[in-house]
Amino acid sequence: QVQLVESGGGLVQTGGSLRLSCTASGRTLWNYPVGWFRQAPGKEGEFVGAISSSSFNTRYADSVKGRFTIGRDNAQNTVYLQMNSLKPEDTAVYSCNIGNNNIYGNYVTPGNYWGQGTQVTVSS
Repeated sequence: QVQLVESGGGLVQTGGSLRLSCTASGRTLWNYPVGWFRQAPGKEGEFVGAISSSSFNTRYADSVKGRFTIGRDNAQNTVYLQMNSLKPEDTAVYSCNIGNNNIYGNYVTPGNYWGQGTQVTVSS
């Protein structure tokens, strides 16, 4: 059974940084595309970014481009989301997902496996 667990959330001031981790059990992540999503209270879920199965390609929502970075730590079977220059509007529950990929290994659509999410709160 595949399980994803996010960690690393917390409370940080505007301009601060956090590093979220998405760790898998029951499946190695290194050859799967993984996406990050977030959902703020009262708002719809939002795509944050994704990394391809090869790790060669990453893409980000315009709202986080240049501030967030997705990478892998294959030794830990983890995909991380490095978040810098955080803003109050980044406050949300962040979740990771093993996605469906195209022939190039790029993340295309969400798959069936989601973590439970980790809360990120950015104070002004």
